[in-house]
Amino acid sequence: MTGARVLLVEDDPAIARSIVFALERDGINLTHSLLLSDARRQLLVRTPDVVILDIGLPDGSGLDLCKELRAAGSMPVLILSAHGEEIDRVLGLELGADDYLSKPFSPRELLARVRSLLRRARMPPAAPVPANGPFEIDAAGQRMRLHGRPLNLTRREFGLLADLLHHRGRIRSRDELLGAVWGADSDSTDRTVDTHIKTLRAKLQEAAPERDYIVTHRGMGYCLEI
Repeated sequence: MTGARVLLVEDDPAIARSIVFALERDGINLTHSLLLSDARRQLLVRTPDVVILDIGLPDGSGLDLCKELRAAGSMPVLILSAHGEEIDRVLGLELGADDYLSKPFSPRELLARVRSLLRRARMPPAAPVPANGPFEIDAAGQRMRLHGRPLNLTRREFGLLADLLHHRGRIRSRDELLGAVWGADSDSTDRTVDTHIKTLRAKLQEAAPERDYIVTHRGMGYCLEI
């Protein structure tokens, strides 16, 4: 991963030093911001490959920046939090974070998570999924429309919807969706899939409130019905 660019937003000096040491030793170019305001300036100067984002910062919540990043594109985001509570994890994932790590953590584990995000971000686009029914798909651009209305999807939500469309009419288990969208080396859980399906379903219903395209099959998985 030599040459990759990472933006670290963390106000704890000791934690920041350990992260900088671990990532720079691996050949990663790292920019460190103590505040959200400085992180926003850094993002205007240069686009990083991955953002490592603490939740509790002196000038606001990292979740606000996570939401802004998701609205702007599909840049991978790894959330750090001292709380480690499920509500923080779920909220971070609902806002579009790609991964979540609770403090305290091992710098080696953080490095492994960053490497995984970098590998997935550099993977070539999946083969185009043919448009079907009310869905219009631009696989290369990671964009999709429903009944002509643009869907503001995160990278994971796009991957889930593309996979469900490709297997439309068939039940996809959570393990199958994890493997297809997060990759075989991911340590994400069934709950991660459920959380992203929840936000994806809400966006589909906003565009087409007359029906629910994603059907939940209890104990089995999810199916897209057109």
